[in-house]
Amino acid sequence: MATDVKVPALGESITEGTLAQWLKKAGDAVKADEPIASLETDKVTVEVPSPVAGVLSETVAKEGDTVEVGSVIARIDEGATAKAPAEKAVEATAATVPKAAETPAPREEKVEPEAEADPDHITTLSPAVRRAVLEHHLDPTTIAGTGKDGRITKDDVLAAAKAKKAEAPAAPAAPPPAAPLPPAAKPAVPSGERKEERVKMSRLRLTVAKRLKEAQNTAAMLTTFNDVDMSAVMDARSRYKDLFEKKHGIRLGFMSFFVKAVALAIRDVPAVNASLEGDEIVYRDYLDVSIAVSAPKGLVVPVLRNAQAMSFADIEKTIADFGKRAKEGTLGIDDMTGGTFTISNGGVFGSLLSTPILNPPQSGVLGMHRIEERPVALDGQVVIRPMMYLALSYDHRLVDGREAVTFLVRVKEAIEDPTRLLIDL
Repeated sequence: MATDVKVPALGESITEGTLAQWLKKAGDAVKADEPIASLETDKVTVEVPSPVAGVLSETVAKEGDTVEVGSVIARIDEGATAKAPAEKAVEATAATVPKAAETPAPREEKVEPEAEADPDHITTLSPAVRRAVLEHHLDPTTIAGTGKDGRITKDDVLAAAKAKKAEAPAAPAAPPPAAPLPPAAKPAVPSGERKEERVKMSRLRLTVAKRLKEAQNTAAMLTTFNDVDMSAVMDARSRYKDLFEKKHGIRLGFMSFFVKAVALAIRDVPAVNASLEGDEIVYRDYLDVSIAVSAPKGLVVPVLRNAQAMSFADIEKTIADFGKRAKEGTLGIDDMTGGTFTISNGGVFGSLLSTPILNPPQSGVLGMHRIEERPVALDGQVVIRPMMYLALSYDHRLVDGREAVTFLVRVKEAIEDPTRLLIDL
C-alpha cells in the first residue's frame, strides 16, 4: 500500500518552502520517522520524515522545486523491502540485452566507395560513444572497435581522436611580429580568464532581501551614534573570566554586558522596545532580544526570551548554543520568531562603523563594532582608551530623537560603569 509523504507544517505564516535535497532516492528502504528530504524555508532548514516504514517508491518533486504545505512530494510502499544491489544489477543487465527474437538478421555486406561519416550510422552507437564521436568530429566507420562483437567503445573513440591529433600537420610558421605600437596606442588586454557564475538565490537570502527592503520602504528609519570606553568591561572580564568559566562552564563575553545594558536602558525608554500595529503602539514589559548570528547560508537572528530576567551566565550559554546550532543548521522556527529588539555585532568581522537596518516589526536595533584604541580627552589630558562605536537605528514614527539619544546614552553609561548593572541605575 502506497502512503503519501506530505510537506509538514512549517510554522506560523509560512505556507511554502523549497525542496533543498533528497536524503533518500527511489528504491531505498526507509524507517518510520527517518528523514527522507530537507526543505528550506524563509528562516530554517526542516527535515521531512517518512510517516511509515517501507520503500521510497516515487519522488514527486525535484530538488529546487517550491512546495506548499500539505502537498505530496513522495510516496512510500508501506511494508515493502528494498531490492538487494545484486538484484538491481541483474535487472539492469536484462533490460540492456536484446531478446533473441529482436536480433536483426545478418545483412549481405556491400562494397561501397569511401565516403564521409554517415549520420544514420552514428545513431546506432551507444549514447556515450555517439557523443564522443560528435565531439571529436570523427568518422565512426574508420574506427576499429575493440568491444564485444567488434562494437566501438568510448576508449576506441578517444584513442582515434588522440591519433588524429598527432597526425595533424604542423602549424604554419607565425608571421613576423608587427612593429610595436606607441604606449598610448596599445589596446588594453585583460589578464587571465574572465568567468561568470549564476547561482539561484536561496529562500533565506530572498526573504532577507525582501524584509530589509520592506523596512526601508515602511519605517521612517534614522540612526544615531555614540562611542563607549570599553576599559571597565575589559578589566572586569579579564579579572573574572577564569572564575566565571570555572563556575559556569562558559566564557564571559561582551554580549552579556550589552544585553544587560539594553535591558536597563529600555526601562527608561520603553518606546525602543515597542512596535506599531496599525494605529496602535504596543508596549512590552519584557525584552526578547534577537541576536544576529552568522550561519553558513546567511545571517539568522535567534531570540533570547525574557532577557531582562537572565543572568550573565544564562545569556552567554544561550548565545553559545545559538551559534553552535546555527552552524549545524538545527535552529528551529520557534527559535527565531517574536523578537522585540535586535543586537548585531559587526565588530567580530572587523567593522568600525555601520548603520544597521531594522528587523520589522521591531522599532530598534543596536549595532556593536570593533574595539579600537584611540586618543580621547579625559580630565584635561589626552589618553589612549579602547573605544567602540555604537549605532542605534530606530523607527522615527515611534521613537523620538530625544528618546533614541537617551537610550544610547544609558547603554554607554552602563558599559563604562558596569556597577550600574548590579545596582539597577
